[in-house]
Amino acid sequence: MDKPVDKAVEKDVDEAVETATDRVEFETMLLSRHSHLHAPRTRVGAGGLDRSAYVLLTRIRMHGPMSIGQLTDAFGLDASTLNRQTAAMLRSGVVERIADPDGGIARKFRITEEGERRLEADRSFNIGGLERIMEHWPAEDVIRFADFLERFNRDIERLEGRPWPRT
Repeated sequence: MDKPVDKAVEKDVDEAVETATDRVEFETMLLSRHSHLHAPRTRVGAGGLDRSAYVLLTRIRMHGPMSIGQLTDAFGLDASTLNRQTAAMLRSGVVERIADPDGGIARKFRITEEGERRLEADRSFNIGGLERIMEHWPAEDVIRFADFLERFNRDIERLEGRPWPRT
């Protein structure tokens, strides 16, 4: 008699997971929609960085100077896309091209003081927005949410084979 009960419980769990996965899809779609409340693109007209510059600068800050090839490997983007994005970043003065500090042939992009300043301004803006959104959350919920987001992102990175450095 245990078998039918186990199958029924298993079916209920499978249906609950399927429903939860549907909810995760929907909520991540909304999250991307709501990102205007804290994302840097809302500051672009006011000297903020566009989304691609924000992400690239964050990676360069964490990793150190990177070549187009290294950025291609890190992001899974083609070189032409990264050339366009880094050219715009060079024009805006947030990165500079330098010789490879390790003596390699490829030139690398290094964040400038202006890039550091603008990245930090956008990060502060984003963090402030997130603090306003979660101001009524218990601290334990904020910590748990951050842990789940990190786990979610690490699993995406694992599947893509492109882990992000973390401090």
